[in-house]
Order: sequence, then structure tokens, then C-alpha cells
Amino acid sequence: MTNDPLAPLLELADIDQAFTDARAGVDAALRHRALRRNGGQVAAEIGLRAAVASAALEDHRYELSVVRAGTVTDPVVQGALRVSEALDGLADLWPRAPRQVLARLHVLAARGTVADGELGRLVSGAERIDALAGLVAGNESTPPLLLAAIVHAELLTLRPFAGPAGVVARAAARLTLVSRGFDIRGLVGVEQGHLEREPEYVGSAGAYATGTPDGVRSWLRHYAAAVTAGTEELVRVADEVLAPSGK
Repeated sequence: MTNDPLAPLLELADIDQAFTDARAGVDAALRHRALRRNGGQVAAEIGLRAAVASAALEDHRYELSVVRAGTVTDPVVQGALRVSEALDGLADLWPRAPRQVLARLHVLAARGTVADGELGRLVSGAERIDALAGLVAGNESTPPLLLAAIVHAELLTLRPFAGPAGVVARAAARLTLVSRGFDIRGLVGVEQGHLEREPEYVGSAGAYATGTPDGVRSWLRHYAAAVTAGTEELVRVADEVLAPSGK
């Protein structure tokens, strides 16, 4: 018996195996030797790339090198950077007060893009946000990848905040992985995985919004694939960190 309300989703064709494979890849990548001494440097680079990717998925696209140089003033990019920098400090609060954290994420993401009076305020989907908050709060039974995927998809579907709501959705999913101990240092750049598979990301999110089993399955398959792509990005960054010293 299980108390996990999302457990039936793992019975959809191929989903349990896809999530198992994705987790195995993450576990292997987190043993990369660069993380023993240079984990902070890797985390900072992954955070930057995740922010750039998340902004790009809102159609605010810039080269990584330009953002790294600090010359991009686009408020959506700046908001994504603020969100990325704030995630560590919000991870403990997320499973205890998810609605408060969502509001905070929106304030960080949308400052300069929406009116001040709209920051942190829901514009739609209040009942489903309450249900989602109830699913997140204190949930220790749903596997972290599955919970993160549903958090992400629900927030994409609802777009409960004005402005760059997708940045909030992707950040909430990452917080789920961090707070549940799946990726406690926030090293898996899932946002980059979504961007690399952008047509699939958009299509599967739309399929999820239909509420059909096939639509949900499409999204979950994409999410597992995006995690795998984000894991490959982590390995690339870690390899780059080691390369100059040859260690």
C-alpha cells in the first residue's frame, strides 16, 4: 500500500523505467571527481546556464557569454538570474510553505516586467495552486522526479502569475529536486535539458494540459529526457572545470 497520490502515474507505459534510468544517470554524474573540490564552481556555472536557458524558454534569448559578461539588462534575464541565485535559500522553506515560496519566486522573476502591484499575486488558478501546495507540503512519499515533473507541468498549465510564469515553474521544479535530496546542491541543469528539447518541451506541456493519460505520459517522458540532458550538461561543465588543471 502507498500513500502517494501520484503513484498511478508510474504505471503509465515506460514511465517508471524512464525515471529509474534518469535517476541512475544523475547519481553517476554526482560522483564526478570535479565535485569533490570544485563543487561550488560547478554549481555557479550550472546556475548561470540554467538561468539563461529559463529566460530563453520565455523567448528572451541571449548567448551565454554575453550574459556572463554582465551586459544584458533584459528584465526577464535579470529575473531568471535572481531566481537562480535565491534557490539555495528557499529550499528548506519550499516543502513547508510552498505558496509563500511561489510568491517570492514571482517577485524575483517578474520585477521590472509587471506592475509592482502584481508581484507575488495570483492571477488565475487559485484552487489548483492550493491543491498543488497541498501536494508539495510535507510530501515524502512521491518520488522526487515525479513530484518535480508534476509541479512544473501544473505551473506551466496554470500560468498563475503575470509575466514570466515559466521561470517560476522551472524554479519550483528545481526546488523540489533540491529540497527532497535528489539534487541537494542544485547541480542538474534541467532547464538546459528543456531548452535543448524545446519543441518537445512545448508540445508535451500542451499535451499534459489536456489531462489525458497519453498527454501526461508525454510530459513525463519529456521530463525524464530533460533530466538526462541536464545531467549530461553537468558532466560537460565538470569536465571543463577539471580541464585547465588536468586533475
